[in-house]
Amino acid sequence: MIKNIIFDFGDIFINLDKPAVFKALANAGYTEVTPELDDIFKAYEMGLMTSENFILKLNEIFPSATPKELKDAWNSILLDFPENRLLFLEQLAAEKKYRLFLLSNTNEIHIDYVINAMGEDQFNRFKDCFEKFYLSHEIKLRKPNKDIYEFVLNENNLIAEETFFVDDTQENTAASAALGIKSWNLLVGKEDIIQLKTKL
Repeated sequence: MIKNIIFDFGDIFINLDKPAVFKALANAGYTEVTPELDDIFKAYEMGLMTSENFILKLNEIFPSATPKELKDAWNSILLDFPENRLLFLEQLAAEKKYRLFLLSNTNEIHIDYVINAMGEDQFNRFKDCFEKFYLSHEIKLRKPNKDIYEFVLNENNLIAEETFFVDDTQENTAASAALGIKSWNLLVGKEDIIQLKTKL
């Protein structure tokens, strides 16, 4: 029996345009994700560097762009948060049938942008639906690494087989499933989180 649900954030609740960042960076000379860029992105997502150092590192790689242009490019991935998803989540939380958790690979610049775009009241409505709100840059862990799932399970005394995880990235759901967590790799554009109860 499922007693706990762990949700991803991007493309589960808030819509994303993942290619937008790279399209925007192309104006500054970006052509592909190099190992150096990949390391910077992952380190920032794990909170291993400050936002200022992150933009500085990007500026060293793309000197023709201003820090503001780089920050705007970084945030271009973030789109809207449909109200029907928030209402669905609030209803689910009100039922008190499941313990609800958020587990997101994200970073300070993105979260600050989301709070500003949504407004603090709406963002707090969202955050208040969860027992715990885990952001990779705050806990210094990231999906799909095994330790991030074990951290959430252990900190909250969750049993893997009683836990359901939903994420839009197959690599992440494969990692959670390997630990015995029932996992749903939501297909963006074909499925929606409001269909959750048909998957439990």
